[in-house]
Amino acid sequence: MPVSRVFITRFLQLVAERRFAEAERMLERSRNRARKNEWNEGYFQALSGILLAQRSNDDRYLFLPSINPTNEDELKKYRRDFLEHTRNMIHADYDRGFFSAWSDYIRILLKLNLDEKSKKVKKKVETTVERRPTQTALPEQVKPTRQTKLL
Repeated sequence: MPVSRVFITRFLQLVAERRFAEAERMLERSRNRARKNEWNEGYFQALSGILLAQRSNDDRYLFLPSINPTNEDELKKYRRDFLEHTRNMIHADYDRGFFSAWSDYIRILLKLNLDEKSKKVKKKVETTVERRPTQTALPEQVKPTRQTKLL
């Protein structure tokens, strides 16, 4: 069975949210369901590395601490680089699977950032709407001081 995109997406969201126990269960479930081949081995090795690096917060894993998850341009650049390696037929299947996992992780980070931005915009709009003064009742029509007689 191919790697389930739903499981992998959920796994990567859990890692980004630092919910490691759930992420590890999701990873094992996906690994057990996937076919055994070189591409999947590289893919799951990268996912395990991402989980380990995020969990440890150790400086030995220099790439992850250098990623600014809020810098959209930087994330897009990294994703393009990983996708290039994924498509490059010079790399072995293991390597293409490895880079594909990293590409998916960056895609999830971008999506989470977009979700956060839209939440902030929505919240900003809601607070702006709340701050607007409510429209007061219009003053009663001013009655003319002089009444005119109808002919």
